[in-house]
Amino acid sequence: MGTAGSYLDHVTIILHRPRFPENIGASARAALNMGISRLVLVEPENCDLTRVVRMATHAALHVVENMEVFPDLRTALKPFSYVVGTTARLGGERQEVKAPREVAARLVSICAKNEVALVFGPEDRGLGNVDLRLCHELVTIPSADFSSLNLAQAVMVLCYELFLAGRQERPKPFVPKLANRHELDAMYEHLKGIFVRINFINQENPDFWMRSIRRFFSRAGLQARDVKVIRGICRQMDWYVEQCRQQEDETGKE
Repeated sequence: MGTAGSYLDHVTIILHRPRFPENIGASARAALNMGISRLVLVEPENCDLTRVVRMATHAALHVVENMEVFPDLRTALKPFSYVVGTTARLGGERQEVKAPREVAARLVSICAKNEVALVFGPEDRGLGNVDLRLCHELVTIPSADFSSLNLAQAVMVLCYELFLAGRQERPKPFVPKLANRHELDAMYEHLKGIFVRINFINQENPDFWMRSIRRFFSRAGLQARDVKVIRGICRQMDWYVEQCRQQEDETGKE
């Protein structure tokens, strides 16, 4: 078996709106302990590098030095083909939530040809519903009565499970290169627009009605060529709807 780094090099830890510099540093150290060295921050409330480095220690200094910072989550996720969101809350849009070990076993195969993001929300409230819609699947860390983990602890648990899964001596199913988040988001916007035009979904709250569509395609594992086919169908539907409307207008003028 190859080294763990052969797939962990394709994994990035994304901290969305982290509040405390110490948690950023501790998360960098925890990820590196498990072989993951790519860290991204999105809208950090406080990124005091002195305090970040103090918790990262000298060992993880290069993780901090190379981390990227983005103004919003959608932009940060553009290059990723598979996104896993973390949540402590259940219910609502968090109906299909997996355990870390189950997700990690699947990610080892996905990482072979795809860039994967593990997204962690703010310490006080976690990822919001809008953030969750950008994820292919959700994971929650089982715990006892007190369900809230420190951010760095949550990072360590998921990174450990992913590291461990890669060391298991079992066949890994082949997963092709998937469409990235940028391609998928453009497709979903295209679908939403045409679905509203043909009254397939309620135009008052289209994002709510698109949840099932997103879950369906996430399970399908779309490649870039699949996205192109779907968008081609959308363009043809757009053209047909426009032709029908023009005919109705001409008929009404007669």
